[in-house]
Amino acid sequence: MENLPELTVGRLFTSWQADVPALLVVVLLGGLYGWSVLRLRRRGESWPVARTVAFAVFGLGTIVVATMSALAVYDRVLFWPAAVQNVLLDLIAPLGLALGDPLRLALRALPERAAARAQGAMTGRVLRLLTFPLVSTALVLTTELTIYFTPYFETALANNWLHQLMYLQLLLAGSLFVLPVLTREEALPTWCTHPVRAALVFVDGIIDAVPGIVVMTHGTLIAGSWYLAHAPSWAPDVQHDQQLGGGAMVGIAELVAIPFLLAILVQWARTERAETVALDRRLDTELERVAPTEAVADGPELVRPWWETENSEVAQRFRGQR
Repeated sequence: MENLPELTVGRLFTSWQADVPALLVVVLLGGLYGWSVLRLRRRGESWPVARTVAFAVFGLGTIVVATMSALAVYDRVLFWPAAVQNVLLDLIAPLGLALGDPLRLALRALPERAAARAQGAMTGRVLRLLTFPLVSTALVLTTELTIYFTPYFETALANNWLHQLMYLQLLLAGSLFVLPVLTREEALPTWCTHPVRAALVFVDGIIDAVPGIVVMTHGTLIAGSWYLAHAPSWAPDVQHDQQLGGGAMVGIAELVAIPFLLAILVQWARTERAETVALDRRLDTELERVAPTEAVADGPELVRPWWETENSEVAQRFRGQR
């Protein structure tokens, strides 16, 4: 490891190594997703190309970059590639996978009985607890702090299988927060409306920056004995290397919060538009059923505005505005 050539901009893009366990995960997830899309198409149903691209490029592609690119080649001699690696698996890969909406795709592609069992598993008590927004946020923060401020990280650098387990833990912890917020509304509490989810994403962006800030300002070296023993001659000072890693963690955490928040806002706007259209259609249908004489006789009761008779979020907000 100490004999690795100096990490230059060119080598950052051209240095790669195979990671068999990570590759198997990518192939398995990609294969299941592709099979589900093909199954829908054979039934004459469509699936958005944009979701497939998001899943493959931003989801699976991020996993490949984190585990097989120069970040993985140099993560045992420099701290900052390891820090970037971890934040990619914890924040960006889960967001890319969630944008592909794999859970909804699976429910549509599976046979009816299997889909019903899968739906039951997704809304089970254990999973609902783990995906509860406060719990999942705490899990992400606890995972990152545990990795960097216990012997976990240094031990994982020396043990490849523990390193692989750390990768998986980061990916799962991030997915427990992102997937329900973006794709599985029924797994969330009823009070977790789109405005609340937008607020949670904003707060989560702030919380995700905490580990990076702590790493950047921490006086004690993280996995210091390992990096002091394995740092090549061309490497920067280990303390400076740690500061670079912490800064990269903060920057990526804040950047990823922007598309995450935008995705929630777009989803919110689409939901409200769909609800408004559905309410207007329902009102038109009800008015068409009423004969003109009945409408005159019963007057206000039959032709009350839709916002006075509906209990939806849109109607409640409209009454409040009036």
